[in-house]
Amino acid sequence: MAHYESKHGIVSKGQAELYMGFVDMRNLTGMLPDNYRNSVTADFDSLSATVQGFTLEVRVDERRPYDRIRIVSSSSPVEFCILIHFDDAGMGKTDFHLELDANLNLMMKTMLGGKIRQGLDGIVDALVAVSEGRMPEGMPSAFKPEDFR
Repeated sequence: MAHYESKHGIVSKGQAELYMGFVDMRNLTGMLPDNYRNSVTADFDSLSATVQGFTLEVRVDERRPYDRIRIVSSSSPVEFCILIHFDDAGMGKTDFHLELDANLNLMMKTMLGGKIRQGLDGIVDALVAVSEGRMPEGMPSAFKPEDFR
């Protein structure tokens, strides 16, 4: 399996508060643009999305309160696992980072490796920006940070 780690970002939310936003997969659908919401279904433990004709299903495999959440693919063209880390950074803030393990062949690793890392870093950057009341870079102007609180 290929292993990727995001950079660390300090989110201006407490560890428990940030964790609770990710613990229920239904919360993640609220962060999507309207034009994607029709192709995504979720319940507390799982999320299913159809993207460019591919169905991707994930489920929460482990919840370690206020520390980490482990999400695994249950139906996907590629087997993968995501660890979402919530580490106390003091002063009501959280050190947030992601790890992804994916079963990629050599060609996919070569083609996608850098893009996967950029995507993970982008998620961290966007969450930090929103927690500080800023618009994440690259987000359409129709989104407002208050939509993600």
